[in-house]
Amino acid sequence: MCGFGGYFGALPEAKILLERMVAAIAHRGPDENGVFVDEGAGLAHARLAIVGLGDGQQPMSDETGELTIAFNGEIFNYVELREELRAKGRRFRTSSDTEVILHLYDVMGEECLSRLNGDFSFAIWDRRRQRMMLARDRMGVRPLFYMTHGGTLYFASEIKALLQVPGVSAELDPIALDQIFTLWAPIAPRTGFRDIHELQPAHLMVAERGKVAIRPYWQLDYPDREASPLLTDERAAAEELRALLTDATRIRMRADVPVGSYLSGGLDSSIVAAMASGMAPQGLRTFSVTFDSVEHDESAFQMEMATALGTHHSAVACRAGDIARSFPEVVRFAERPIIRTAPAPLYQLSRLVRDEGLKVVLTGEGADEVFAGYDIFKEARVRRFCGRQPGSRIRPHLFRKLYPYIPGLQQQSAEYLAAFFGAGDVALDDPLFSHRPRFKSTAATKIFFSGDLRARLSNYDAAEDLASRLPAAFGRWHPLHQAQYLESRFLLPGYILSSQGDRMAMAHGIEGRFPFLDHRLVEFATRLPPGMKLKGLVEKHILREATKDLLPPSIGQRTKQPYRAPDSHSFTGVGELDYVRDAMSETRISDSGLFNAKAVTKLYEKCQSQPVTGFRDNAAFVGVLSTQLWLQTFTGTSVRAAEAA
Repeated sequence: MCGFGGYFGALPEAKILLERMVAAIAHRGPDENGVFVDEGAGLAHARLAIVGLGDGQQPMSDETGELTIAFNGEIFNYVELREELRAKGRRFRTSSDTEVILHLYDVMGEECLSRLNGDFSFAIWDRRRQRMMLARDRMGVRPLFYMTHGGTLYFASEIKALLQVPGVSAELDPIALDQIFTLWAPIAPRTGFRDIHELQPAHLMVAERGKVAIRPYWQLDYPDREASPLLTDERAAAEELRALLTDATRIRMRADVPVGSYLSGGLDSSIVAAMASGMAPQGLRTFSVTFDSVEHDESAFQMEMATALGTHHSAVACRAGDIARSFPEVVRFAERPIIRTAPAPLYQLSRLVRDEGLKVVLTGEGADEVFAGYDIFKEARVRRFCGRQPGSRIRPHLFRKLYPYIPGLQQQSAEYLAAFFGAGDVALDDPLFSHRPRFKSTAATKIFFSGDLRARLSNYDAAEDLASRLPAAFGRWHPLHQAQYLESRFLLPGYILSSQGDRMAMAHGIEGRFPFLDHRLVEFATRLPPGMKLKGLVEKHILREATKDLLPPSIGQRTKQPYRAPDSHSFTGVGELDYVRDAMSETRISDSGLFNAKAVTKLYEKCQSQPVTGFRDNAAFVGVLSTQLWLQTFTGTSVRAAEAA
């Protein structure tokens, strides 16, 4: 894991710029850095040394000097690939996975991407062909951004590095803001910054002879719903799943430094930790975040699992005020406005890992997308069930079973439940059927947009924009697979792996590894019949079956509890920080021009006077505040700096 930047084209004083670019993302690679300059191209690298500690320095060139790479991430099957290449006569000078990519590219060209099992983004300068190739991993674990300025292509692991280019200034993209306030994240390749783009997951870019071409090298796909199931024997499927997950975990334990594991108390991280504990010769270190709020805290389950595995466990307490104190830094590292506070505790958690002396942790992210674990999948099933009999007074009561952790729903009438969840309101053949309630409730936050911003966005619909990007085969898939695609292809890389994942971990130089996102496991799961993943209203059924011997029953049979953190009340009340008051003041809101100052003032006063429980107001408060902080951080709009944490 590292960070890199570079350019392709004419550039005077290239070395100075490359040094500035890599300095801007030094947190991603605190161990060492390097710069490479050639005629018409340059690369810079900040290294987090994990594999090949003594000989993996970058940028790295092959023995001919014709190929040079800057690489962020890990290739988990590099050991097997190196042996294959050695059998073909290739000689290696280092023990790093970086050199494996260079040799594989030399042998296979762009097709080398099909052989890589890893989380990566990289740039290869091919001097012979005078071309630059950029690539990003299949699921979008590692980031890669690019822009063209003055006829030169620039790219980097974070946008901070691109803002070092002379003449480039940060400007908020209003369409991206609309997407965030509807879909939780911009739709790649759009970012929060106007004219700065994100290379989409599973895509490569080739720049040569003044032209830039971008194409996918892998696609998430599902079988047609009318096709005969590819996997029908549940027991055999569970055994294959177990074998794939075991191997995915095994190769993610490869490192020349200790590997720890996050432990949330839920099913997914517990499975990963259980598997990893048997593969850690010196014992496994586990890490958790706890909350004072009973609604959010899972420490009892975390400790039960840590005790069962015998891990050396550490936890960081996210107490009142901690989210507010760290939030400006969270926005700076996320590089975009966000509508939830959930990244903040993970920012604290990665700092704990670093303070404890580790650089690498395994995590359970991806299981919910791959094996249908989210409430939204169950909710869509119930909504379809209700939609077939919209007059039923019994079916809406099923929504209570979905959300036992939302007490307010338990006493509501059938009419209220049906209306709240939109049962029967959306056409069953709508491609966004599963996500319409989420998009609708999130988009309600745009009531706080200013009149000017509304006018600029009057002809734009973020949800329809998303629908227009769906693959041609989408309509032939089972409804569950359609919902899984929407989560896996958009929200997972756009928010979960970005704002909550890479950006919060790498803020402290921590590499997260995701066994559930091994592409072999993902491809296997797409072939599973929907009923093996969501059996009735039991989520991740096949995963539970495949791993039930690994966990205490209280963990293995536990219903999914989504990871959440306290929202607006993290910022208001006793001990409220000056930067919050300043950023949310009517004057500052009016100055930004993005929000209705009077409406935001009323929202702010409401949040100050009472605990706010509704999603709209909480998301709006966090969204407005994070946008104000984004403006201050990246455009210089005046908002007072936060007090030191």
